[in-house]
Amino acid sequence: MRCLSCVLVLVLLLAPPARAAELKLASWNLAWLTLRPAGDPALPQDLRPREPGDFAALARYARRLDADIVALQEVDGPEAAGRVFDPATYAFFFAAEQDVQRTGFAVRRSLPVVQNPDLAALDLYPHARYSLRRGTDITVEVGRQQLRLLSVHLDAGCRDAPLSTPDRDCESLGRQAQILAGWAAERRREGIGFAILGDFNRAIGGPEDDLLRSLGAAGPWRRATEGFSDPCWAGARGPRRFIDHVLLGGPAAGWMQPDSLRVLVYAERERSWRRRLSDHCPLSLRLSLP
Repeated sequence: MRCLSCVLVLVLLLAPPARAAELKLASWNLAWLTLRPAGDPALPQDLRPREPGDFAALARYARRLDADIVALQEVDGPEAAGRVFDPATYAFFFAAEQDVQRTGFAVRRSLPVVQNPDLAALDLYPHARYSLRRGTDITVEVGRQQLRLLSVHLDAGCRDAPLSTPDRDCESLGRQAQILAGWAAERRREGIGFAILGDFNRAIGGPEDDLLRSLGAAGPWRRATEGFSDPCWAGARGPRRFIDHVLLGGPAAGWMQPDSLRVLVYAERERSWRRRLSDHCPLSLRLSLP
């Protein structure tokens, strides 16, 4: 018996430590992805709906992206998402609203997911014809960890001006930043890893940017795009500034694998493809969760 105990102790000592769980996390604004026909009253009059070949091209890029979780923006619900992401592989989670430009997630079906109530307060003008977007909020179990994720599409029109600028868009973005700060502060109190990701419509210039300063109390943050330029649809002037971002907070700020940020740039270069695909490219990163 004593010998068996010694062997058991030896086996435990020699056992390798538990491996970190890996996760590929992405964000993709799919630019008015809808199955509604041209002329639908919910769509802009000049919007050209996608054709079958456009959906097929997007689906090829989704397969190349091969992410575990994709935060989506400007998608008109699960049916439209299912034309890009294989429904047999991904489950879809969207904000509970009727807008065409909804936020949501495509999550690999092997991952347990709980959808939390929408961050509805982000839609500052819910009764407007083209209202702002709610945040879609999910909790994913990865290995022994929980990861809380919020997909956002913030107000446009205040790309780099101070949020104090006397302008409706900058004022709206400032209000949304305070709402996000409140959401993140709750996650900090819970002690859970979390991320806010999506289309911020903000070219964050550095840690002193007004939007980041508004979120600062819920930090420290890891901004995946910090120090990089966006090669998506880069022209003669070279790469652009990112307006799509991933902000990692709480324990998740330490989970990003170094040098794992990627942008999946489209091979199609003709200008017409910007409308057929999207004016945003998917960006991704890898996490190692202990």
